[in-house]
Amino acid sequence: MQSDSQRQNARLGIGIDFGTSNSAAAIYDGQRLVLVKLADPNSIMPSANYIDKQFVSTVGQQAINDYINGNRGRKVELSAELLGEARTGTGGGESAMGGPGESDTNKVYGQSFNDGSLPGRLFRGTKRLLGDAVNDRIAIFDRAFRLVALITPILVGIRKALEACAGASVDHACIGHPVNFEGSGAERNRIALQRLAESYGYAGITDQSFCPEPTAATISYWHNHPESSGELVLTVDFGGGTLDFSVLRRNGTDFVVEATHGIALGGDKIDQTIFKQLIFPLLGSGERWKRVVDGSEVDTLFPFGEYEDLLINWPIRYMLNKNNYPPRVLHRWAESDEAATKFKRLYDLIQQNYSYQVFEAIKTFKAELSVRESALLDIPEIDIQLEIERWEFEAMISPLLFEFEQAIAKILHKAGYRAEDIDLVLRTGGSSLIPAVKDILDNQFAGKVVEHDPFTSVAAGLAIADYHQYATTQLT
Repeated sequence: MQSDSQRQNARLGIGIDFGTSNSAAAIYDGQRLVLVKLADPNSIMPSANYIDKQFVSTVGQQAINDYINGNRGRKVELSAELLGEARTGTGGGESAMGGPGESDTNKVYGQSFNDGSLPGRLFRGTKRLLGDAVNDRIAIFDRAFRLVALITPILVGIRKALEACAGASVDHACIGHPVNFEGSGAERNRIALQRLAESYGYAGITDQSFCPEPTAATISYWHNHPESSGELVLTVDFGGGTLDFSVLRRNGTDFVVEATHGIALGGDKIDQTIFKQLIFPLLGSGERWKRVVDGSEVDTLFPFGEYEDLLINWPIRYMLNKNNYPPRVLHRWAESDEAATKFKRLYDLIQQNYSYQVFEAIKTFKAELSVRESALLDIPEIDIQLEIERWEFEAMISPLLFEFEQAIAKILHKAGYRAEDIDLVLRTGGSSLIPAVKDILDNQFAGKVVEHDPFTSVAAGLAIADYHQYATTQLT
């Protein structure tokens, strides 16, 4: 991008947008803005980390490929979990020979849920856990990993791509973050930012500044449109994990952040809603279950509710291989009625680890509905094909759209403005492409809504902010 002499005398602006679903990075040298190819030839990289049994990590699309290839057609092998050892003795203390006294050592096992053939674990969406004060560690093959250790390899991969693009070492960046991290408790933002800073530090990014993601998106828009001045801009950043807003006013070359707001509503929640509404009924939700208990026939609803949370959170779906989950599905499948096919699907999904493929099919289906009036939800792995009209999809997510409208009212109230006071509305983030989201904004801010680089606007704005050394977030 620059000559060696230029690099010695000028600081490159580095921006890193580590997202819930995907990540992007950019470099700005004061004249040229370049999006870094994190997953050549693409600028967008899945925020994924795969750790195999040897604790070797791969990131990005390669992580996802390793996960799929390792689980394709895999047979689940369950074993009891060793919790520890219980020692019982006959006398205690030492024996006459100087060794321990007579004792028996019994291994203590837990319920059978260790999957001995599991080749590795895939982590995606780890950013969503950063604000959780309670859970700082995740067990992977009997070894406890801190959350920062799961994120750091992804950030190392991003730093290496930045260095390849810049032709120089990179140790600084402006780092994006949601207005409010997911989680509960007043300390979640502080905790999450500290963990994020620690992860970047381990990855070699030691000179750090931070900027809310919607603010960064606004900065990149103003960079692309330098002629605009005195604007009052509302930015709506609707991503995979969160929905974020900012209201900024531009004063010449400066700007003032007048208000920000963010809630835990993103594309992942929409995907889970589709899964619940369309796929759950095809896996046995609502079906009855007949069996003999203590000599008497019992007829109840199948306990599908016990499966739901694990089904819609695919990184931990493998837990369905433990305890009574598979046997109950097998028992219900054996009834040979019309519903048996549904339970065969459920069994295949559990045993063959198809959850990731299901969610990828949902994302493709959702994207198709953004450009067409109907789309096919096609999941060949579990023999599902559904043609859905766009209006049906919009009815399905109507509670989420209502949350979206409430969030707009909240940011306007916080900023002290009405819709008519806003000069421009920037729409960015992958979920902002949903037609119903566009319609809501167009109805409230007629003629003022502009789509702005849905997947790369934040990374670009962060690089510009780093170059100019804007300081918008203070770590405490």
